[in-house]
Formats: sequence, structure tokens, C-alpha cells
Amino acid sequence: MVRSEILGTGGHVPANVIKNGYFDYLVDDAETWIHSRTGIRERRFAGEGESTSDLATTAALLALENGNVDPLELDCIIVATSTPDMILPATACMVQKNIGADNAFAFDMNAVCSSFIYGMEVADNLVRSGKYKKVLLIGADTYSKILDYDDRGSAPLFGDGAGAVILGAGISGKGILQSVMKSDGKGWELIQVPSSGSRKPISAESIALKENTFKMAGKSVFVFATDVIPRIIKDLSERGGVNPEDIDHIIPHQANVRIIDFISKKTGIAKEKFLLNLDRYGNTAAASVGLVLDENRRNGVIKPGDLVLMMGFGGGLSWGGVLMRM
Repeated sequence: MVRSEILGTGGHVPANVIKNGYFDYLVDDAETWIHSRTGIRERRFAGEGESTSDLATTAALLALENGNVDPLELDCIIVATSTPDMILPATACMVQKNIGADNAFAFDMNAVCSSFIYGMEVADNLVRSGKYKKVLLIGADTYSKILDYDDRGSAPLFGDGAGAVILGAGISGKGILQSVMKSDGKGWELIQVPSSGSRKPISAESIALKENTFKMAGKSVFVFATDVIPRIIKDLSERGGVNPEDIDHIIPHQANVRIIDFISKKTGIAKEKFLLNLDRYGNTAAASVGLVLDENRRNGVIKPGDLVLMMGFGGGLSWGGVLMRM
């Protein structure tokens, strides 16, 4: 059976470190307030003139180097993002030019913070179809560009970054074993940028009302996340014919350490199995899973043969997971 295997990974964050103290204007002792509620101590913000495609390009080049893959070997490039460089053209086409992948076709996809996992599903099916041999997927976001910095409920949560993976066909027993993707459009209003498209075009009035910035119903999103994550673990374990305790590592979307604490207690899965970089990078949206994957492959925490479950959840509402043998 042909399965999609990882050929290489890459990750990149901006150089600009933003510690919790940056938000002292929002709340007294922001370091304690933010860390106690989220687990975040710092995050990275893109610099002036630094865009999503810039971060994605660096992550892509690192993945190509890590996998010893020539850019001309790529058949497809997917950039998973909800903060593209511009509404058109696709950010993926900019990355294609930057890395010299002249033989690939390129497109963007947006499932908000689930984008990387959704992208894994698409890339996996492209590879397993037999028509495409090597697919580059990059989850990249620059939420620092769309935050309302007067909103203490969301501004301190996010950071910028990019995580990349190259998938290719293999028959060794490794690779993606099972996946599950879901969405519930009835919850679309919980996470949104109200004035950002055709529904309510950006205007002087919408800018004055800050409707061109990120909005989230935090408590409702917490309830949503703590409901769907156990379901993802259960569904993928059953489909893969494994027990949850057989999973070596879980890479969750890096939203809030309180969510992970809750899930660990609810499922009985040791917190040590959840791989996190939330304390250093914050919620990097579509980049979060790819960044953790790359970091832990490179540092040896994720070893060949390990069973890894990756999951995402976010706006839409959307959620999903991938079970993979490394």
C-alpha cells in the first residue's frame, strides 16, 4: 500500500522576540497574568516589511535541505494560511518563485488554525493518487498583522511563524495511517475578521471600528476545543487499530496550555506526550503543528518508527487530525 511519508521538514520564526511584558499596558504584571492563563512567556512578531511568504519561503528552503530534495522535483506547493500576503494572488505562487520550484503548481488553502492539518489531508491524497510524487506543504501565518492590540483576550495569544513538510510516496509501512477532518459552519461567527472581504469590504468606518482585526469568542472556543480534541484522539485510535496509550507523541495545535491540561486529565494521556512550543512562540495559527513537528524531528524527540498524532482546530469551525508512523 502506498502511503505518504515525510521526506523533510523545516520551520522558521521571526527574529523579533516579544515577551509578555510588552503587554503591560493592557494588564498589571502581564508576565504573570498571561503565563498563568495560557502558558505563554514570549512570541515572535514579523518585522516591518516581513510577510507570510517570507516566513514560508525560509521554512520551505529548510525542508528541502533537510529532505535533500531539489525544488525542481516538487509537483505541488500548498501554503496553508489565513494571513496571506494579499487577497490575490496566492501566497504559494510567491513561495514557488522564491524557491525556484518551476515544475510545481501552487495554491493557498484556509481553514484558519486547522489549515496545516487540512493541508496534510490534501497533500496525502495527491501523493496517494499516484499522479504526484512530492508535495510541499507550508503552514504559515503572521497574526501580528491583524490583531487588535487593545484586546487583552486575543492580542497576547498569537505569534508569527512557518512550518513546512514535504510528503512523498512510500511503501515501507511508515507514513500517514489514518486521518479525520471535520467542520461545523454553525460556529463560523466565533472566530473572524469581520471586515476583510466581500461580505463587509474594508472602509474607513470599519477600520475606525477595528473590524479589520481578529475577533474571537474565547470562552466558547475553549469549550469547542476541549470537546473535539478527545474525539479526534478516539476516532484516530479506533481507525488506526491502536490504543491511545500506544501513541508515542501528540502534536496539538498550540492554542493554550490550559486546553492541554484539561485534555490530559480527561483522556488519561500523560501530559509529557503532548509536544509543545507554546511557551516560546505563542499560538502561531496554521504554523503551529508544523513548527513542533520540525523542531522535535530535528532534536531527536520524535524518532523513526514513533507513532505520532497531529491535530488542529480553529475557525470555521474546523478540526481534524492525522495519525502517522514516522
